[in-house]
Amino acid sequence: MFEKILIANRGEIACRIIRTARKMGIRTVAVYSDADRDALHVAMADEAIHIGAAPSRDSYLQFDKVINAALKTGAQAIHPGYGFLSENAAFCGACKKNNITFIGPPIGAIEAMGSKSAAKTIMEAAGVPLVPGYHGADQDSDILRRASDEMGYPVLLKAAAGGGGKGMRQVWSAAEFDEALAAAKRESMNAFGDDTMLVEKYLTQPRHVEIQVFCDQHKNAVYLFERDCSVQRRHQKVIEEAPAPGMTPALREAMGQAAIQAAQAIEYEGAGTVEFLLDSDGSFYFMEMNTRLQVEHPVTEMITGQDLVEWQLRVADGEPLPLEQSQLTISGHAFEARIYAEDPDNDFLPVTGTLSFVQTPEASAHVRVDTGVRQGDEVSVFYDPMIAKLIVWDEDRGRALGRLSRALSEYRISGTTTNIDFLYNLATCQPFREADLDTGFIEKHHAAIFHDTARDRESDLPLAALYLLLRQSQKVGAGSSPAVESSRRDVNSPWNLNNAWRSVEDNIHTLGIVLHETVYPLEVEQKQFGTATRYIIHHGGNTVTAQGVLEGNALRAEFDGYQFNATVAEHNDSFTLYTADSALTFKQASPDLGDTDHHDTAGGLLAPMNGTMVALLVAPGASVQKGDALLVMEAMKMEHTIRAPRDGHVVSFYYQAGELVDGGAELLEFSASE
Repeated sequence: MFEKILIANRGEIACRIIRTARKMGIRTVAVYSDADRDALHVAMADEAIHIGAAPSRDSYLQFDKVINAALKTGAQAIHPGYGFLSENAAFCGACKKNNITFIGPPIGAIEAMGSKSAAKTIMEAAGVPLVPGYHGADQDSDILRRASDEMGYPVLLKAAAGGGGKGMRQVWSAAEFDEALAAAKRESMNAFGDDTMLVEKYLTQPRHVEIQVFCDQHKNAVYLFERDCSVQRRHQKVIEEAPAPGMTPALREAMGQAAIQAAQAIEYEGAGTVEFLLDSDGSFYFMEMNTRLQVEHPVTEMITGQDLVEWQLRVADGEPLPLEQSQLTISGHAFEARIYAEDPDNDFLPVTGTLSFVQTPEASAHVRVDTGVRQGDEVSVFYDPMIAKLIVWDEDRGRALGRLSRALSEYRISGTTTNIDFLYNLATCQPFREADLDTGFIEKHHAAIFHDTARDRESDLPLAALYLLLRQSQKVGAGSSPAVESSRRDVNSPWNLNNAWRSVEDNIHTLGIVLHETVYPLEVEQKQFGTATRYIIHHGGNTVTAQGVLEGNALRAEFDGYQFNATVAEHNDSFTLYTADSALTFKQASPDLGDTDHHDTAGGLLAPMNGTMVALLVAPGASVQKGDALLVMEAMKMEHTIRAPRDGHVVSFYYQAGELVDGGAELLEFSASE
């Protein structure tokens, strides 16, 4: 077995590999950029080598620097993790040239699957079922458009060299084709240095089910069952689970054997994932094969009891597979939720920030947190905004889902916006509980997940108001000096009351609560019944009577005789209340003191975050209509298209392609039509 390995990656996957290597008595070497000098993976490794500036193209993608780091430290093998160099055949070749073991498949397998179009040709010859589509070498835009027209819309444009949703666009009509193709090719070239595209028939309600395969150097192959990765946004997975709900033994075996067939067709070695689209009639189609470990591999580990990184290390060292197919079994059910620094209310736009406070759920046999950050770390513009992976396990899907919602409610992060509340609402919504899954799940159930209907507000607003009133009451009741405390003990003093008492008016609080960036006014009458305080809350023509007890972060609420519990989390200037079926995030509106600056900035458009200008799509002076694409920015491995807010014309651009842009900077001068 190897004595020392180098990990050519960063963040949570580097930390996860280090943990297994340490368990096996293998020393580790980390590599790091300027931005990661104090990162967790650097601190965990036995040694660490600096390899360049913060942008990944200047550090983690510079495989000569990675190879030199391995040679300098005497590492016998390199684990590429996922992303970066993990599916780079040239890097694999450089490892071989320098007598360093690449912990992954051979060069030929990477090359075979590195092009989605070539992969489909190989799979077709091997008898693996394919989605109808065009994957030819002729990339003329007219050819691609004609193929799309013949298949019928919707179609899916995919980067032949891509992965992770990069260079991918859904096209719903012929009118959208040209803009979508240009965007997909541009994003593909930027991410992979290759803008070759393929076109597939877009199935409208498929499930995304993938099979974990493992092959060794002795022609042995097994599949470690399936994962359902249907719940996605921007073609990137959000919550994964294993096994797939509703999977029959016959279908599982058919998909597993097809996956092994695909792997053996390219003489595969190591860990790989064969991804399929599963239609509602039970038919399935090959999508692609990822020649690396997947982000969601922990759910497979949880249901099989196997350490897949340990399997990778043993196979790379020439050992046979640890188990045969007949020895592999499924135990229980597991979920993985990806914790991101992003704003779900703003189209999942990635955000940056310093993690000023981080509190994770307690680890156990049921709960696992894979992360590469600590409290005080920065989520920078240079890398993927994933903070952690939350993995849970229990004996069946229902119990595992309960574990997931509980763990999400216990996850606390301040300093940046995250998707934790979104994940909680997703995991607790009825369609997800019922496993009504397909790749359009989030769009289809948007209202239920985002909790933004009028009916939701009828219950959400009084709950938010009750919490704020109880919180304020606690603050008022907390004395700061003996004199103040003495005054408060005088039950006859009006200054001791915190019930909105006025000498000549009703006892009414006026509250402004912000939900989804909208301010909702409420009026609250506070009445005393002996030692009990009740609040009569009026909003939008509705009235409820509420009371409750707030102890620490635990709220016991009662509304018109109905009692329930909620857990409270405060972060920055907002609050989240976790109930059994939703996460309610809100703010208290600041009072309008008449000094708000109402400066109109409609004449310009602002950068949503730090990033790089990719392309200007219209010329200065051009007339445009509302919704027209004006420019494209790239940030945190994603493209963001800025569109015209209304009809008008572009006066001038303030940045050119390739220039860095600060978040909040004005991008262009825009003149709206009268």
